[in-house]
Amino acid sequence: MSAFVTRLLFKSKDKHNTRSTKHTSTSKNWHAEDIKTVLNSLDTTADGLNREEISLRLDKYGPNQLEEVQVRGAILRFLYQFHNLLIYVLIMAGIVTAILEHWVDASVIFGVVFLNAVIGFVQEGKAENALKAIKKMLSANAMVLRDGRQVSISAKELVPGDIVLLQSGDKVPADLRLLRTKGLQIQESVLTGESLAVEKNTDTVAQQTVIGDHLCMAYSGTLITHGQGTGVVVATGSQTEIGRISTLVSEVDSVTTPLLNQMAQFSRWLTLAILGIALITFAFGVLVRDYAYTDMFLAAVSLAVAAIPEGLPAIMTITLAIGVQRMAHRNAIIRRLPAVETLGAVTVICSDKTGTLTRNEMTVRSIVTTEDQFELAGTGYDPHGAISVSNKNISTENSPLLSEALRAVVLCNDASLEQKNNEWFVHGDPMEGALLIAGLKGEIDIETETKQYPRTDLIPFESEHRFMATLHHSHSGDAFIFIKGAPERILELCSQQKTVNGDQPINKTYWSNQIEKMAHQGQRVLAIALKPANHELIELSFDDVDDGLIMLGLFGLIDPPRDEAISSIKTCSDAGIRVKMITGDHGATALAIARQLNLFNTNHALTGEDIDLMSEDELRQQVQDIDVYARVNPEHKLRLVKLMQELGLIVAMTGDGVNDAPALKRADVGTAMGYNGTEAAKEAAEMVLADDNFASITQAVKEGRTVYDNLKKAILFILPTNGGEALIILAAIIFGFHQLPLTPVQILWVNMVTAVTLALSLSFEPPEKNVMLRPPRAASEPMLTSYLVWRILFVSVILMSGTFGLFIIELDRGASIEYARTVAVNTLVMFEIFYLFNSRYLKNSIFNWAGLTGNPYVLIAITILLILQIGFTYIGSMQHLFGTTNIDLNTWLRIIIVSSSVMFLVELEKYIVRRKDI
Repeated sequence: MSAFVTRLLFKSKDKHNTRSTKHTSTSKNWHAEDIKTVLNSLDTTADGLNREEISLRLDKYGPNQLEEVQVRGAILRFLYQFHNLLIYVLIMAGIVTAILEHWVDASVIFGVVFLNAVIGFVQEGKAENALKAIKKMLSANAMVLRDGRQVSISAKELVPGDIVLLQSGDKVPADLRLLRTKGLQIQESVLTGESLAVEKNTDTVAQQTVIGDHLCMAYSGTLITHGQGTGVVVATGSQTEIGRISTLVSEVDSVTTPLLNQMAQFSRWLTLAILGIALITFAFGVLVRDYAYTDMFLAAVSLAVAAIPEGLPAIMTITLAIGVQRMAHRNAIIRRLPAVETLGAVTVICSDKTGTLTRNEMTVRSIVTTEDQFELAGTGYDPHGAISVSNKNISTENSPLLSEALRAVVLCNDASLEQKNNEWFVHGDPMEGALLIAGLKGEIDIETETKQYPRTDLIPFESEHRFMATLHHSHSGDAFIFIKGAPERILELCSQQKTVNGDQPINKTYWSNQIEKMAHQGQRVLAIALKPANHELIELSFDDVDDGLIMLGLFGLIDPPRDEAISSIKTCSDAGIRVKMITGDHGATALAIARQLNLFNTNHALTGEDIDLMSEDELRQQVQDIDVYARVNPEHKLRLVKLMQELGLIVAMTGDGVNDAPALKRADVGTAMGYNGTEAAKEAAEMVLADDNFASITQAVKEGRTVYDNLKKAILFILPTNGGEALIILAAIIFGFHQLPLTPVQILWVNMVTAVTLALSLSFEPPEKNVMLRPPRAASEPMLTSYLVWRILFVSVILMSGTFGLFIIELDRGASIEYARTVAVNTLVMFEIFYLFNSRYLKNSIFNWAGLTGNPYVLIAITILLILQIGFTYIGSMQHLFGTTNIDLNTWLRIIIVSSSVMFLVELEKYIVRRKDI
């Protein structure tokens, strides 16, 4: 019965299929079509659609919004939680228990049934919330051209063929094929996971390229961070990329947790065992002992009550809840209770790169001049860090070329720095902020330099020319142009290079080799150059930077890995957990970071294009070996997670964007970022990291393993109690006793009072020392291994022998049945007190200071239980309710001597097992 309770209490409702209308993906690969073809295909012009055509298309395509999630009403959804065969059986068991007037037991059963319904009701709405969160990301309004006129409309009214105008700060209202761009940059992290804005253009790209490389497209829900643009609507509503992801989320089924599978198996085993023993006992009493049918029916009920661990569901719930609380203190917030334990079984962690494994703060890692290759220490926006050459720290005073290059990137810069509470913050482009930090490391005083060389004019960065140029005049009459941008573009414009011996003709081979080397290391490369100008030049034009530039240097930037992520990956490796990086970034960058993180396999990365070309069998063969996946889209992530699960792996998946939501929902433990994560990702996940830090996942895994250990300890403690009680009833029937040593109400007292005190204290057990030095348990491993079954039987026999033995001794001494039963109950309880210490460690000895006092809650629980037992034995009202009576001091002494034997016998058994394992 309580086995059913346990199974049902944690029964996940995630497997519910959220009903949604199917949509076929847009048939056109718009990114591979030129502008003229796109406009012809959509039967539109650059001036937009007319009113009649708009009305027709709105009827054909429907409004530009995601479809409402088809859900049951709240009342029906709540009632549906009771539509389960096991629930029906449990309700019937509660009714029969109430008829037998076991009111407390019946109340517990009905209470758990109701609690299960409430939990299921709440959890079933999670997928719906994920879809609602995606809907909130869509733009509310759009600026369009219709009938050649510019008008603002509700985004819901957009139709394919509409011409949309974009500017900085807008949210893209639909999927667009770009027709014109001017410095257009779009933040696409919700779809690609990458934090840096993407420069857009109108050039076609190959058909098979992944979404992160669709530079001529603007996707619904993404944010314009810079510039302007115009695009034609190619998809609306559920046909958009974000709509397709929404459909994926609604169609993905979450997998059930290992604990739920194990408890289902455990429930079936325990239920069959209890029913079988009760039936055999009934038949034995009637056929062999010639008991009356009524007496044997009540005896069989007593046996069943004895064998059922009523307190187990509450203990399991509390143990998981304590795990949730511990994880919350380590910045891991659990949204679904069974996920606590699932973390302990994780064999693979699939992690996003940006912000999780890395700091999400660009850092200048290297600077190249004509003379040297400099390395910069430090990470993120912390200006502390030495500059070195060949592992020797240097000063910029002794490196004039380095000093001049740093001064140039500080002046040719639109970002600014702010210090708050000893933390530095960048306002503006993260890469430009990183250049300012590099200047501070090189002892450049930013404020002094900007005052000494004030800016007079600039050419802002635009994707068409791929550089930014600034004009500066000094107070001494000099003028300079600084130009910063894509290294290949700057190299084209330079005819000279700066050296310690003055300006010399440029060596383009040298610079090209350095660019290639830095890119291979996963660095984003920027070049900086200068050109002396006439002091009378006030306005800067493109003609002024066409030639005569002098190359100063190259800057290599990277989003560095978190220091704690490196140590956490080492911890995962020691724990037998494989870490895989799945990112939207480029392969070279991903591999460079993977090497710094010390991932297992950093020789090769699979890209989204590679995955598309592979069959299921081919990818299945690769998925266990490859640890780096780059330029992937939502389908790739979902496919990878499914294949890993098919291989029997327990998968934790991290993510922050809408593109991660399908894989997060499918993973065994979906983990969303709490700081930078979208609401869609959080709603689809089982766990949210408050600090977006990979190290928090490792700590959560440790807590998950501890929770599972504590669950096992609680079960290993509770079941011998029930086993001992059942064996006592069974022995009394076999030996022909007409009065049982324990009454049903006494059995219920023992079960409940020990569960809420002794068993509960095991929920607070601290992690064992080797918890992260052992491999993950197999997901198919049963809750009770053969060794644990042996331990349960061994302890059950000890409890039965001592309790039944003292019961017989008291009867032989002429004591009343009430006295003998009081002795039996107290002996059983004292057995459990001593056995509680054994249960703290499954195999290790408890005969040490930590084993006896390491968990203060154990000592508190024992104290509370002793007080309850004194009341049970000596208070008149309790004696009347439970049929007990006073017992003397000598009897207590016999009880303690007999019951303490379990501690020594179990420790002897542990010792023998440890010797065999050596």
